[in-house]
Amino acid sequence: MKKLLSVLTLIMLATAAIAQQTVRYDLYIDHGHMHHEMTINGGSPGPVLEFTEGDTALIYVHNQMGMETSIHWHGILLPNRYDGVSYLTTAPIKAGETHEYKFPLIQNGTYWYHSHTMFQEQSGLYGAIVIHKKNEKPRHEYTLVLGDYTHMNPNTVNRYLHNASDWFAVEKNSVQSYGEAIKAGKFGTKVTNEWKRMQAMDVSDVYYDHFLSNGKIQDTLPQYKAGDKVKLRIVNGSSSTYFWLNYSGGKMTVVANDGKDVEPVEVDRLIIGVAETYDVVVTVPEDMQYELLATSEDRTGHTAVLLGSGMAMPADRLPRLRYFDGMKMMNGMMKMNGDMDDMGMDMSAQQMDMNTVMYPELDRKKKPAGKMEHMDHMHMSNNDDLVTLNYSMLRATEKTSLPTGPVKELHFDLTGNMNRYVWTINNKTVSESDKILIKKGENVRIILYNNTMMRHPMHLHGHFFRVLNGQGDYSPLKHTLDILPMERDTIEFAATESGDWFFHCHILYHMMSGMGRVFSYENSPANPELPNPEQSYRKIKADDRQIHTMAEIGLESNGSDGNLQFSNTRYRFTTEWRVGLNAENGYETESHLGRYIGRMQWLFPYIGWDFRYRREKQPEKNLFGQVNTRNKRGVLHAGVEYTLPMLLTADASIDTDGKLRLQLSREDIPITRRLRLQFMANTDREYMAGFRYIWTNYLSLSTHYDSDMGFGAGITLRY
Repeated sequence: MKKLLSVLTLIMLATAAIAQQTVRYDLYIDHGHMHHEMTINGGSPGPVLEFTEGDTALIYVHNQMGMETSIHWHGILLPNRYDGVSYLTTAPIKAGETHEYKFPLIQNGTYWYHSHTMFQEQSGLYGAIVIHKKNEKPRHEYTLVLGDYTHMNPNTVNRYLHNASDWFAVEKNSVQSYGEAIKAGKFGTKVTNEWKRMQAMDVSDVYYDHFLSNGKIQDTLPQYKAGDKVKLRIVNGSSSTYFWLNYSGGKMTVVANDGKDVEPVEVDRLIIGVAETYDVVVTVPEDMQYELLATSEDRTGHTAVLLGSGMAMPADRLPRLRYFDGMKMMNGMMKMNGDMDDMGMDMSAQQMDMNTVMYPELDRKKKPAGKMEHMDHMHMSNNDDLVTLNYSMLRATEKTSLPTGPVKELHFDLTGNMNRYVWTINNKTVSESDKILIKKGENVRIILYNNTMMRHPMHLHGHFFRVLNGQGDYSPLKHTLDILPMERDTIEFAATESGDWFFHCHILYHMMSGMGRVFSYENSPANPELPNPEQSYRKIKADDRQIHTMAEIGLESNGSDGNLQFSNTRYRFTTEWRVGLNAENGYETESHLGRYIGRMQWLFPYIGWDFRYRREKQPEKNLFGQVNTRNKRGVLHAGVEYTLPMLLTADASIDTDGKLRLQLSREDIPITRRLRLQFMANTDREYMAGFRYIWTNYLSLSTHYDSDMGFGAGITLRY
């Protein structure tokens, strides 16, 4: 009997050892065909890492590039030192080095991994993770990783966004110029928009050349037959693109979100936020080829997966957005000070998407009652004919109530502005704020309010949080929350870990602009990955303190003018010049160094200098009667710029000679999609007006008249 028990024990131990094994992967990170492109094991996305719950993951990341890198295991519960945020939780993987990650897998579901270093995720460093349930029955399933791709270097993308270039809008045909407004009968809407100092309606920030399904524009799965039910594990691994999903074979059944099971819910379509994952079951009705279509939120492109074989059954294409309808809606929601006005509506859990005013595919016959009556075509996320998923429809399959404990409540207003591309929480970037101290055993409740016109997918590292969506004890667990404009959502999590954990917007360019916070557990043990934590944290703060460069050089028949600018979140240094063809035209250079004040950054006090030479035929007198009698002038000055309604820049300054100057100007008034008007006039009796026709992102045809230099025409180069 004892021998039999011993044999059974050995069999059980062997079975357990097999069931809970160590699974090893080696990931080799290298450059792709273009220097800014990056690959994992020769491709992008990287390989799907498959495990079974209870396994130990052993992953070696080999950095074969000439720069440092990192890998974050998105949504995975693991020891702090392996979370993968360089300088915050994990040592960066230096050029030529290999880093070992080893952690037990205490969960199941669909997750993903990506670089957390600069813009490497946009360059191709991402892939999926699938953790199967123990004793899971085999079924048809497929892992789909969605991505966005740009030929442009991501560092250049970031620079364009911070320098208010509208090249992406030109490429997307979403400029919403005055000419387009007049043609659409929306001139008043455009004027109101600029009167409130807003740029054109923007749905997504970046123009992408391609949208990808597992690295392809179109992926095919011909192996599926009539009657097959296929579980699609969908990961949005894009850097800044939301995707609308619809399926030509009928409804989709959502069975999991962010790796956690939910009660099945049938929908016609859903939007998957940046960094979210959904498990969706679809049926192949007949022996035909059915399309799962993923369309970018701005509807500039799509990618698809084809299931089955035979006659093609394409999904419905989403029509172009009605931007001016969106602009009208935005005008009604934005106060003159830049704050959002929700007009007392209780908005949460994606139940009211303001952008539906721009969706031509929805029924527009109905109008909601009450406070929204004045807004044309406003809809909830569902109507009688089309069921669209929202968070209030997600219900956990098990109770998710937090353990009893003290509650630490935090209020985070998501703030920022598009004009200078600054994204913050409570008007502070990561580098401008302190770590948020929390204690193990606390329940942390965060009340989020989105005070911007952009969606923000807010991601918490190393934890799952409950989304209070009306489902009580069965509120869903998530690691990434898509929060719509003007929405107020409450999330909460149990503080059960140690160390520092990042909470940030997962739109890559918003995160790098500073929209985030660091939660820090009190009395945490030292992290062996970071021997000098203070010096390491300075590296984290450096991300949103980057300097962004812009240069514009006009080469025209009457000379050259231009400017060079260096700026970051709060500060700006600009030097501009005008050089004529002769002594009468002369030359002038003027420089400003200042700091932006306020959340919307409309106020800019500065100091600077002004040097000029021009052969004078007679003394110059300004509008205040002050006279300049010198051919050469070199003065220091101080002043302030202020952005007025209609996006006009008012500038008042006084120099060391006591001369006062008032100036009014505006650049880049959109006349048509590519034609821009600019003008300037000041009390020194100087004035300028001109046009610029955008030919490429670097080159424009230009012409202008300058009171000092006369008329000229030529080209303008922009960097």
